[in-house]
Amino acid sequence: MVRIESDEITVEKSDAKVFEFLSDCNNLQQLMPEQVTDWQSTVDDCSFTIKGMASLGMEISERNASSQVKIVRKGKAPFDFIMYYNLVPVGSDQTKVQIVFDADLNPFLKMMAEKPLKNFLNTLAENYRKLTASSAV
Repeated sequence: MVRIESDEITVEKSDAKVFEFLSDCNNLQQLMPEQVTDWQSTVDDCSFTIKGMASLGMEISERNASSQVKIVRKGKAPFDFIMYYNLVPVGSDQTKVQIVFDADLNPFLKMMAEKPLKNFLNTLAENYRKLTASSAV
């Protein structure tokens, strides 16, 4: 497994609020970069296409109250993966968030996909930071 981590961000929301938002796949569309198309979601799962990369399906497999959301591959995807939203409260209204992506990539796929996947994770994290800074999410 190859581990790819986003940069850690701090948002001005409680861990409970962050957990509530990230525990609903319907909300994740708001974090996606513009290259994401064909979005479909429910509370527990989502699927989409990243232009130039792949189509992915994901579902939430675990929700650990106010600390972690675990997402796994669902359906067709070019490789197995597990993605974690890790939450650490900093104060009553601040939370550190980091996205960790464990992927089963062969050496060739790792060479091609590692940098775009890190950029994708950083985009998700940064879009969430911006969203929380500009709204009541």
